[in-house]
Amino acid sequence: MIGILGNYLQGIGRALFFLFTIIAAIPSALVRPRLMAQQIYSVGVLSLVIIVLSGSFVGMVLALQFYRTLQVFGAGESLGVAIALSVVREFGPVVTALLFAGRAGSALAAEIGLMKATDQLSGMEMMAVDPIKRVVAPRFLAGLISMPLLAFIFTVMAIGVAGGHAIGVSLLGVDAGSYWAGIREVLHGDDIRDAFIKSITFGAACSWIAVYQGYHAAPTSAGVARATTDTVVISSLAILALDFILTAFMF
Repeated sequence: MIGILGNYLQGIGRALFFLFTIIAAIPSALVRPRLMAQQIYSVGVLSLVIIVLSGSFVGMVLALQFYRTLQVFGAGESLGVAIALSVVREFGPVVTALLFAGRAGSALAAEIGLMKATDQLSGMEMMAVDPIKRVVAPRFLAGLISMPLLAFIFTVMAIGVAGGHAIGVSLLGVDAGSYWAGIREVLHGDDIRDAFIKSITFGAACSWIAVYQGYHAAPTSAGVARATTDTVVISSLAILALDFILTAFMF
């Protein structure tokens, strides 16, 4: 038991040291705008389709579920309020982060793990190129930048035209004025701020776990596969745990 706990704490220590190394390498990544643009495209833009579709369907489902419940209490016109608060406070950051971990996080871990398995990282070190600065830091920073933007797009799609509004107003007959007026009345700057903090935190956690798993993967095909799987599993658990902690402090 003590040995297992010691190994666990040792792993946390290595991961934290790795994070501090990445943070120290971020300035070198910022001076390479072309590399950063490529990574943001790979991490963020290529995740856009799944975020848009998921946000739309989540908004539609919430509209159907909330309307049925609100109608029981004669509060069907409050549909916009229920959807906006649930999406902005919880569904937007959390679901986006889970999708981000499944798509972008696994891709980051697999890419870096494959570079290690094919000795590309070792080759960089032999040429006096720091792989943390050249490979890891740009990908970590791209995830940190992309996550809030993707969460914002998810929220807009879930609340707006393709999600809750489309079902609530066009299909269920909720008055469009009441829908948007309710949102404007209950949605405040604090909710937007809290959602932004959550999305930044989730993005940092997912990117950190992905690059760490990929960089420390065993240099074999099985090692890369395990690193990819561990990235998705650990990231998902970390997102849910961080969501509970942040929500407890915020509310």
